[in-house]
Amino acid sequence: MTGVPASAAGGSSSARRTGPRGASGAAQEPAGRTTSGGAVERDAGERRGATEGGAGARGGKIAAAAVNQASVWNVANLLTMLRLLLVPAFVALMLGNGGYDPAWRSFAWAAFAIAMITDLFDGHLARTYNLVTDFGKIADPIADKAIMGAALICLSALGDLPWWVTAVILGRELGITVLRFVVIRYGVIPASRGGKLKTLIQGIAVGMYVLALTGPLATLRFWVMAAAVVLTVATGLDYVKQAIVLRRRGIAERRAALKETEV
Repeated sequence: MTGVPASAAGGSSSARRTGPRGASGAAQEPAGRTTSGGAVERDAGERRGATEGGAGARGGKIAAAAVNQASVWNVANLLTMLRLLLVPAFVALMLGNGGYDPAWRSFAWAAFAIAMITDLFDGHLARTYNLVTDFGKIADPIADKAIMGAALICLSALGDLPWWVTAVILGRELGITVLRFVVIRYGVIPASRGGKLKTLIQGIAVGMYVLALTGPLATLRFWVMAAAVVLTVATGLDYVKQAIVLRRRGIAERRAALKETEV
């Protein structure tokens, strides 16, 4: 007979049942099983890591939001709040006992001086120690203009300062504030050295008028206020010039960007 040897048949059947063997004769697992299992485990680990990472990121954002909310009560903002509270106190002291009592005027000058000093420190602290907040951005300029406006209006109401001086200074401050908002979409007008000098001279001049000065000091305060008015007008015109240049530059950049997108 021409049949197949039993040993050969058995070998073939065994090979089919057990699969390929290695050099040691032990049966090997299919290559795909181990690789696939490892990949599944790695994928599961990556998914767990991603989930934990996402939770950590969300936790970090929540913590950051909490820090930002708490930062509203920082020292810079507290100084700004103090300056706002000093405005009604200053008016009450300035107009106390008819508005011409030297003692009451001295107390009013002290309140005004504290407000001016805190104005020098709160912005510096906010920028130096990263304490800038949305509240500070809004409240700080309001506090500055409130104390200065209150002093000028009180002085003019008492007849110590011509109304046109008050109108020029307050009109300039209000106009520049509006101008900043108008051109803010094109950029920010930075505070100039002239503007800072103007604020300093204004504070000194108004402080001298708040005090009941006589003689040479009364004459000196007139010239200090004149310098403040000149700086007020000059810096105001400079800000208008900067705003015009900033607006033209912004419009030109937008037109150039539109041309690039069309091409």
